[in-house]
Order: sequence, then structure tokens, then C-alpha cells
Amino acid sequence: MKAVKIAGIVLAVLLVLAIAIPFFIDANSFRPRLESELTDALGRQVKVGNLKLSLFSGSVEAQDISIADDPKFSNSPFIKAKSLQVGVEMMPLIFSKVLHVTGLTLEKPEITVLRTPAGVWNYSSIGNSGAKPAPDKTSSSSPAELSVKKLNISDGKLYFGNVPSKGAPHVYDRVNVEVRDFSFKSQFPVTASLGLPGGGTAKMNGTVGPINATDASLTPLQAKIDINRLDLSQSAFVDPAAGIAGLADFDGKLASDGRVAKTSGTLKADKLKLSPKGSPAGRPVQVVYSLDHDLQKQSGVLSQGNVSMGKALAQLTGTYQMQGDTTILNMKLVGQGMPVDDLEAMLPAMGVVLPSGSDLKGGSLTANLNMIGPADKLVTTGSVRLSDSKLAGFNLGSKLSAISALSGKGSTGSDTSIQNLSTNLRSGPEGSRFDTMNLTIPALGVVTGAGTISPAGALNFKMNANLSGGAVGAVTQLAGIGGGKSSVPFSITGTTSNPSFMPDVGGMLSNQLGNQLKGAIPGGDKGSALEGLTGLFGKKKKPR
Repeated sequence: MKAVKIAGIVLAVLLVLAIAIPFFIDANSFRPRLESELTDALGRQVKVGNLKLSLFSGSVEAQDISIADDPKFSNSPFIKAKSLQVGVEMMPLIFSKVLHVTGLTLEKPEITVLRTPAGVWNYSSIGNSGAKPAPDKTSSSSPAELSVKKLNISDGKLYFGNVPSKGAPHVYDRVNVEVRDFSFKSQFPVTASLGLPGGGTAKMNGTVGPINATDASLTPLQAKIDINRLDLSQSAFVDPAAGIAGLADFDGKLASDGRVAKTSGTLKADKLKLSPKGSPAGRPVQVVYSLDHDLQKQSGVLSQGNVSMGKALAQLTGTYQMQGDTTILNMKLVGQGMPVDDLEAMLPAMGVVLPSGSDLKGGSLTANLNMIGPADKLVTTGSVRLSDSKLAGFNLGSKLSAISALSGKGSTGSDTSIQNLSTNLRSGPEGSRFDTMNLTIPALGVVTGAGTISPAGALNFKMNANLSGGAVGAVTQLAGIGGGKSSVPFSITGTTSNPSFMPDVGGMLSNQLGNQLKGAIPGGDKGSALEGLTGLFGKKKKPR
């Protein structure tokens, strides 16, 4: 019983001391030193409010802390927080009044990250002596080395913006960071997580350091990154003007030596939209990529970009150059024999509109495209070939009933079978142009021509249907032409959702008459006699 009493007395004394010591030690007496050491280490003015010692937790709580921003970016704080928990060694503090910091925890801080058009970040000068205020004459001019066993950020909020400002910043909440054995001069492990705009999450686990003394943004980094449900339209990675939207998951790695950042991984996008006038894709898209980014030149090389949708696979490779707010692309997309049934769901995402009520079914698509220019004004050129497909729900023969009658073929069924469709294209902000189009439709013949689609979807095509078959219609009979092949010019106007087909009967008669005259008039094949006759119908006489 005596031992129990002694233990109780000792415990009571310790409890009294724990309660009493904070009253005898003025924690605020350490505030100037704490502010000075943090200011010297970070190269930013650090201000700390009231300090309160907690013996039970072995920490000093600082209220209303702020870390200044680089004055080139903002006069507002880079970081501000209601409280900072400073872990300390209690024995040196109690008996020698010496402050040994073991850990720092920022509670609910607000962090503002800014970037200039030249790619310079407001945190680049952290720890840079060139960004530090002039040292006090009574103090050493060499910066203090900050070394902390644990450095945490708890439930913070990150604001990402641009200088000059381009509207409201992007906000990332639930920011949690844990750093162990932090030092400016050595590598240290880091784990971080944050909430994304739109409800997604991101996690990072890796190592950072040593901190680049000239530019903190060039600090070496090795990390594994996992991103879930990133809303592309609300992220800071996509220019809203590009019209890109969707929900993306990412699983990959990032490795930077301070000069080149290498990243690789798998990106999966659902409900993807690639055009301001597009609508979400009907199935997910996956990209397996490998990219090298030069941190100082702000340029990169995409050495691997396997883009797949179902069984459809294409290779995307090329380079990019960031120039202020603009990113210049020079990319190439190649896909061979891609199943149309897998690709069809992507057409709305690219703003491609088929005739109302129709769908592409079956067959394969081969594309060889170059994409060059600013990301928001990209120009795509190249060739596309569609084979053995069908435009279901759209009967081209019925739309071309006048032309079908000329070939003696009726229009049956509700679909249009496409044996082959090939074209060269150029697509940009001003619209799309299709040249050397060649379309083989078994029910009609071979259709050739060229034309444009405006950004609003208006059609302007001049085409020729090279009809083949048995008896010809009444119009060709009037022209005195028998069977064989007949070329019928026609135009396509209206819109992509509601195209209008109009045969050019005058052009057809002129073509047929010209062909007859070439065979019937001596010299017609050379054009001299033919020109004389056709001049009677349309050409003006030359003045004498």
C-alpha cells in the first residue's frame, strides 16, 4: 500500500508540474526565433501569432501563421493557416529554454499556387536566397538549414491560378501531406492526397529532393500517382476553350531529375468530349502513354500513345511546345483497320453529326492524320478510308431518287451499304474540307467529288455519280444515250443532320451531249469543232 501511495504522490506532482510549467514558461518568448528561423529557411517572410505550450502533446501551438508570397506574384500570403502545431523536445525547453523543433503540422491551411505564361511558379523561389529579405546586420548572412522529422499539412485547401488572372482559381480541397525527415539538402519521402474539383481524388507516394536552391520547381522527384474521377472540364490541365470534357482515371509514374520529367501510365476517360460542339462519347477511351517533358524549355515528346476504344487501336505520337498560354502541337495519329462498331460511339465526342436517325455499322476505318498548330486552333490534315460499312437508318438511294431513276435502279431497304469511302481532309477552326472523295455504293455506283462542312454543320459538296446498270431513265433517253455508264453531277447542301441532294440535270445533259459530239464531229476529240458548236449555246462572240 505504501508503494501505491508513493506512486500516487509522484503522479500528482507530475500532474501539477504539467499544469504549472506552461505558466512559468512564456512560449511567446520563442516567437521571434521561430519566425526568424522559418524566414531564413524559406526565403519568405513568416509571421506567427500567439504561442501556447502544451506539455501533454509535447508541442507549441502557433496561431494565425502566414508565409509571404514572392512579391513578383502577389502581395497576399502564399500560405496562411489558423494554427501551426510545432513539435518540440520538452526537456531542453523546460530546463534550458532551448527550442528544438521536431515536427510541424499546418492545420487547415490555404495555399495559393500561381503560374505565369512563361511557366514560372510562385513557389519556385522557395529557399532561394535571392528571394529573401535583407538579413539583419546583427545576424549571420548564411541561411539556416531547416531540418524537421515530421512535416504535415492537414485538411488544407489549394488554390491554383494564373498571373495575370484569368478568372476564378481552381480549388482543390482535403489537401493532406505527410513528409518525413525533411531537409532542403537531402531526399525525403512524401505522401499526399487531395480532393479534385467535381468530387474526384488524387494520391501521390514518392520521394522529393534535394530542393533545387535556384528554382524549387526543378527539384528532383520520383512518385507514383493515382487519380480517380478527374473532371477534365474543371481541372487546371485543360484549356476550357478547347471544349474538352469527361471523367478521367490515371495510374502512372512521374520521375524528374530537375531537367526532364518522364511520365508514363494509363489514362482512362469516360464520357469524353473533344469538341466544343461535341457530346459525350458512348464508351470509354484508354490511352497508354510515355512522355518526356523538358522543364526549362517547356516542351515535350510523346514517344508512345496507344489510344484504344474497344478493339479499335490507334497510335498517337509527336511533340508539343508550351508558349505562354498557348500549347503548339505537332502530332500524328495512325490507325489501321479499326472496327467501326467500336469507333462509332466516339463520333459525337468529336462533333461529327450523322444524318438524323442513322448510325454507322460494321466495317473498318483506316486513318493517317497530322495535327498541327495551337491546341485551341488545331488543324488536322490527312487521309481516311472506310471499308465494307453501312449507314443504317439512312437510304441514300431514296434521297437520290431522281438519280436512281436515271440508272434504272430502285431504292430498296432503309440502309446504305458502303463498299468503300476514301478522302483527303483538312479540318480546322474554319471548318472541314474533303478532297478527292471516292465513294462506292453497290446500289448506285461510284460517287466522286469534293466539298466543305462549315463549323455550324452546313454542307457544300459538288459530286458526280458514275451510274452503271441496265435501262436508263427518260432524261438520258431524250439525250439519245443508251445503256452503259452515265455520269450524273449533283450537289449536297443542307446540314450534316439533314442533308439535301439535288441532281444537276443541266450539267448531266451538257456532259452527255459533249460526249456525243466528241464522237460524232470530226476533230471533236481535239475540241476545236466542239468548242464552235457549244459556243452557240453559251459563249459570247469575240468582237471583230
